[in-house]
Amino acid sequence: MPTIHISDLSPVQLQSYLNFAVAPRPICLASTVDKAGNVNLSPFSYFNIFSVNPPICIFSPSRRVRDNTTKHTLENIREVPECVINIVNYDMVQQTSLSSVEYPQGVNEFIKSGLTQLPSQLVKPPRVAESYVQLECVVNEVIELGQSHGAGNLVLAEIKLVHINDAVLDAEGKINQAKMDLVARLGGDWYCRVTKDNLFKVAKPNTKMGIGVDALPYAIRNSRILTGNNLGQLGNLEAIPGDEAIEAFALTPEIKEVLDATIGDSQTRELQLHLKAKQLLEEERVEEALMALLME
Repeated sequence: MPTIHISDLSPVQLQSYLNFAVAPRPICLASTVDKAGNVNLSPFSYFNIFSVNPPICIFSPSRRVRDNTTKHTLENIREVPECVINIVNYDMVQQTSLSSVEYPQGVNEFIKSGLTQLPSQLVKPPRVAESYVQLECVVNEVIELGQSHGAGNLVLAEIKLVHINDAVLDAEGKINQAKMDLVARLGGDWYCRVTKDNLFKVAKPNTKMGIGVDALPYAIRNSRILTGNNLGQLGNLEAIPGDEAIEAFALTPEIKEVLDATIGDSQTRELQLHLKAKQLLEEERVEEALMALLME
């Protein structure tokens, strides 16, 4: 495994490594205005939410690695400390990319990209109508991280209003994650799309204290079939099932079939039970999976 010293890299080389490795990154499509009222629209993938109370988003219009110049977004925020953070979905990703072109100061990227300006309610910069979620923000602070090529400028934006398109809300008024169709930034020209097919859930850590992977028997921890993710699922259980529960599960048709087919063949039985447990884990039947594994 190569080990790279930061001091041996140029800012361009380091940026490439980091952008490919620290990914995917959500995209902040930020709209701002200067003191003359000129509108600017630009995307940033050095972005995330960092606090809920107060509600704070941070994004970083870094100095350009190429020539150390600053971006119009940063200059505008220093004149008018307000912005709208528009969350990017797949249907607007090409226009979002187009808005990143370095047009001259005063050029409105809404017009260049073809995105639709929508008046904001509390702040001067307009919203992007095509965005499913728009966050009206006031800028509390800009933290300058340096003055060299690629140095970041952390914009601490406090959210004052949240606008959500009805199309992505469920019957309870909550955001349906599958409907957001989000995109995220990777390295180089690469992006990724969060579709319904590649969404998955991970159960939150057991609030009553999961047993941990270390509590699993050696043969389970060193399974040839189970992955680290599978072991993590098992380790999140609150307790190891008791003998009575295991014996009862052994009588169910799906397990009895495995046991009957492998009588006298311990190696095949172990393999088949591990395969069965993996299937049960994929179905989120975690306790049953552990019971199957404990029948070896």
